[in-house]
Amino acid sequence: MDNVGEKTLEKGFVKGKVVHVLFRNEENDYTVAMTRIEKTNEQIEGRKITVVGHLPELEVEETYLFFGQVAEHPRFGLQYKVETFRRDLPQTKSGIIRFLSSDRFPGVGKKTAEAIVDALGERAISAIIEDRTVLNNIPKLKEDTATMLYNQLLEQQGAEQVIIQLSQYGFGTELSMSVYRTYKLQALDVIRTNPYLLIQDVEGVGFRRADQLGAAIGLTGNHPERLRAGLLYLLRECCMQQGHLYLQEEALITEGTALLSSPNVQIDASELEAILIEMNEEGMLVREEDRIYMKSLYYAEKGIATNIRRILSQELTQEFTEADIEKTLGHIEDTHAVTYSNTQKEAIATALRSPLLLLTGGPGTGKTTVIKGIVEAYAALHGLSLEVAAYKNKSFPLKLTAPTGRASKRMAEATELPASTIHSLLGWKGSATGFEKGDHEQLEGELLIVDEMSMVDAWVANQLFKAIPKGMQVVLVGDENQLPSVGPGQVLKDLLEADVIPTIQLKDIYRQAEGSSIIELAHSMKDGVLPSDFLTKKADRVFFPCQPNQVQQAVWQICENAMKKGYSAKEIQVLAPMYRGQAGINELNTMLQSLFNPAKEGRRELPFGDVVFRKGDMVLQLVNNPEEGVYNGDRGEIVAVFYAKETTEKKDQLVVSFDGLEVTYEKKDFSQLTHAYCCSIHKAQGSEFPIVVMPVVSSYMRMLRRNLLYTGITRAKQYLLLCGDRKTMEQAIKHADEHRHSKLKERLQLLLSRTGNVHRG
Repeated sequence: MDNVGEKTLEKGFVKGKVVHVLFRNEENDYTVAMTRIEKTNEQIEGRKITVVGHLPELEVEETYLFFGQVAEHPRFGLQYKVETFRRDLPQTKSGIIRFLSSDRFPGVGKKTAEAIVDALGERAISAIIEDRTVLNNIPKLKEDTATMLYNQLLEQQGAEQVIIQLSQYGFGTELSMSVYRTYKLQALDVIRTNPYLLIQDVEGVGFRRADQLGAAIGLTGNHPERLRAGLLYLLRECCMQQGHLYLQEEALITEGTALLSSPNVQIDASELEAILIEMNEEGMLVREEDRIYMKSLYYAEKGIATNIRRILSQELTQEFTEADIEKTLGHIEDTHAVTYSNTQKEAIATALRSPLLLLTGGPGTGKTTVIKGIVEAYAALHGLSLEVAAYKNKSFPLKLTAPTGRASKRMAEATELPASTIHSLLGWKGSATGFEKGDHEQLEGELLIVDEMSMVDAWVANQLFKAIPKGMQVVLVGDENQLPSVGPGQVLKDLLEADVIPTIQLKDIYRQAEGSSIIELAHSMKDGVLPSDFLTKKADRVFFPCQPNQVQQAVWQICENAMKKGYSAKEIQVLAPMYRGQAGINELNTMLQSLFNPAKEGRRELPFGDVVFRKGDMVLQLVNNPEEGVYNGDRGEIVAVFYAKETTEKKDQLVVSFDGLEVTYEKKDFSQLTHAYCCSIHKAQGSEFPIVVMPVVSSYMRMLRRNLLYTGITRAKQYLLLCGDRKTMEQAIKHADEHRHSKLKERLQLLLSRTGNVHRG
């Protein structure tokens, strides 16, 4: 086909035959293919070019028309970055007849192909893909053959058609391929009938993009489908981004009016109010008084309250006298050379006597000591062995868990007992399958201790409480001053403020007595002030003044000095609140990799997008991978790099060790990893590090909150090295934590009478 079309007059193109597919990532469709140029309007020397982009599987020896731009890659040279493309399908009647009667479509002979072209003309292929019913009137075309032809064309051309259609609305190939991967053969049907589904199903598609597609099929102005989609989008975004369990109806309508109105269309608040009533009646959301909930969050909030009442109302299978517990604690103190304070003793005793206990306290207040005491006392009173052979038995009655892998490992190290993540404990099998454990199949055991409860969101808390069986005692441990969960809700805070659950708050600071100025700083910040000696250098804490443009230099010098003193990258953690910018996590990771693990001859590495993974790199797991036993937030080290030619699978591979657990990643899995030299404070929550380096500068200001800084500095076990300016620190700790909408506290208070037995030590 010499005529490449009018579109090529508007933008650059390369028409060519694919000679060889050099690389393809099956997970995100990123493709690198060598192409022999047949025609182009770009300034390209030579007859071959490497095309790159997120593309469906390209067929070797097939001709394609690629639209995009020429780019010079620093390592791989000249490339053609594809923005959209199409297969070079025949455009003449004779060419289409040859194409349809080829081996691609068994059962379609030359006469049938001619009949199709006679009926549908030179747009036959596009016409069939757009509307399968056009084949109904083709003479002598059997139903099963017509179905096969449509499905084969859709499978071969579907991704290309999706890319072509979506490119008109500013969708790049990567996002277009995400749409296609989500819906497969139904992708075009979704785009043409209900494009608003893309908002909830495809990451990266917001309301504005979907609304463009909606307008193309007539879903404009105050069309009910458009209004519903806009309100659902706002509700979900606010809950996910701001942590709310619900939105006030008035606020949602105000936001919805702004989102859905335009210079040409003014949406009235009464229209949205009516739509919300309909959506509630149809079960699309829940409207309770003036509160609007996503269904899953409404039932999670109610479920937590109902299950807390169920747990608290149960009778213990065995009760112990005060004398029994006192005698047991005395024996533990003698055996383990530990002395419990009165508050710690009360905490252990309450845990043993109550079906549910909340144990809270800041850093250095002895939460871990109490957890160990509960375990030891429970075992002694129940005649339970804590030997390895005993807890390897599946029927071992003690269960220890925490939200992240690092937190559960810390718990295991402290108690010398196995601990798991909550997702692992509940048998998480991925979003498609969900959890194995719940009210349908509950946990086994007699005592459950959950650490870092502040990190648990409403969805996970509801699932956990549903899975707690009759007779199991529960201890929830956490620090209410830390960051709330990444997901919606503020479960620990609500449980505490409801004042209906037995609670012990630890206030005596033991690590401060050992000379920890980090703990002193944390407790001052908790109260919204900096200590008077904040700028004074301490044995375990230093503040280095610097401006945003000096952060990289300051962090480099601090880490370099720590390395000279014998500390490794594994022992040093840089924390920052933002990913972008000169002082952001991404830039700091690139800089720190060149310090801790620079490129050198013989050091194996594999490029992946804009990053390079090297043997010896510290990396962070970004998603839960229960099959391999690694979870979001786990920190590991790349211990081996294998090139495709060295593996039986003929694929590049990384081997990452997570505290001895080795996991192999193929290139399609590399997106699960990121460098861990610098990470977000949220990702570090639940972990501790010998050295924490934390910049606090004005460029972070929109992200800074008191609980964010408090959480960050309490990750430091031995040394805390801050850099930035005091004024920003002072402003940040005065910036109170943002309020999250939740009715869990009130639901608990309605279901339960006040216990009045809260002890604040």
